[in-house]
Amino acid sequence: MNFLVRVGVMGHVGRFRPAEGLLPSRGDRVVVRTERGLEIGEVLTADDSPREADGPLLRRVTQQDAMLAERLDRNRDAAHQECVRLLAERGSASVLLDVEHLFDGRRLYFYYLGDPDPTAEAISAELSAAYDSKAGFAEFATTLAEGCGPGCGTESAENGCGTAGGCSTCAVASACGSSRG
Repeated sequence: MNFLVRVGVMGHVGRFRPAEGLLPSRGDRVVVRTERGLEIGEVLTADDSPREADGPLLRRVTQQDAMLAERLDRNRDAAHQECVRLLAERGSASVLLDVEHLFDGRRLYFYYLGDPDPTAEAISAELSAAYDSKAGFAEFATTLAEGCGPGCGTESAENGCGTAGGCSTCAVASACGSSRG
């Protein structure tokens, strides 16, 4: 059984295969892996169709996930304000609708009304690079996606992943190793 999950600021609906033993309910906030990366979504309904899943449904949103999402929202809002300021300052006619920062922090998407002009494209690229380095998400995104060390998320790494207390206290333990789906 898969689940239909709404992700992204544009409300894309995808079909996701849950991790073993995970049975989310309608309205649950969950972490899924899409073609774009890790994203937070909302479960809409179960789906019994034979169609292939778009990706794995990794887990329900944890308290740590929610705190990270709040931080990403603040960065998204700041990037939106800065982009609007730079568009006006540089005389671009492009109209910014929204900004989306993926949950894994690897990508910042800028959504414009119509096709952005070259100035808007350059500003988007500048801000994507600036917010990645300012927020320091590149290294965290790798840890979130790949784990924090050899064998991360496995019994062999219980005490060897580099966190005090091993995987049992690691904030990304549920996203790595065998939990990746």
